Amino acid sequence: MYTQCPACLTVFSLDVETLALAGAQVACGHCGDTFDALASLTDQLPPEPFRELPQHPALVRPPLLDLAVYRPPAEPAAVVVDAAADAAAEPPLTFAPRFARDRRPSTERFWPWVFACTFLSLLLASQLAWAKRDVLIRDPQSGRWLQQICGALHCRLPLVSAPGELRLLASNVQTHPSVPGALVISLGVRNDAAFSQPYPVVVLTLSDAQGKRVAMRRLQPAEYLDDAQALQRGLAPGSRTALLFEVEDPGTRAVAFAFDFE
Repeated sequence: MYTQCPACLTVFSLDVETLALAGAQVACGHCGDTFDALASLTDQLPPEPFRELPQHPALVRPPLLDLAVYRPPAEPAAVVVDAAADAAAEPPLTFAPRFARDRRPSTERFWPWVFACTFLSLLLASQLAWAKRDVLIRDPQSGRWLQQICGALHCRLPLVSAPGELRLLASNVQTHPSVPGALVISLGVRNDAAFSQPYPVVVLTLSDAQGKRVAMRRLQPAEYLDDAQALQRGLAPGSRTALLFEVEDPGTRAVAFAFDFE
């Protein structure tokens, strides 16, 4: 926006903030005269050459603004309460529907939800425990708790395989006393685990004098043990057992035997 000093006819540029701050009364920066900036206020300058900006007529009445863009909500009127009058007045009557008067907090519908949530939580915990049963049984602390619980409930924990906890105490290989061309192999094994585990798969490897493998065989528990109840019980913690195998004699080429558990 632009305005002109009526004394020296100097044209100045100004913005709304300056105009509002000055209250329309501004001072000329050229001659120092004070004048009304609204008298010659314009958005655009006329084409040059020009001498004076057109003057606005004096307003008899302020213009009416009718295009509202925002109106703040009206604040509620303050209510003055007379404490003495309220004390003297009779208490108001309060009406409540019958169902509201008779309604009481009931726990009859609450307990089924508690029971259902508890049951589902226990079911989820049991499923997680079954999925991680091997880890829980192998752990010394949780495994001891599970053994105590099963002992009280007269149940049996599932067998967990831990071949690394089996120790080979002794081994012996000799010719079969009654079957020609066969060998009898006996192994002494101890379960050092804190839990019962199944009988292992025994890996038998035969090597020659140069250390080259001549033969290898994996013997399943059912091949060297025909006692079904012993297979079901497994190897108890700290127990020792002797395993016997009857294998074919590979001849003089095999001079070394190695055993491993799976």
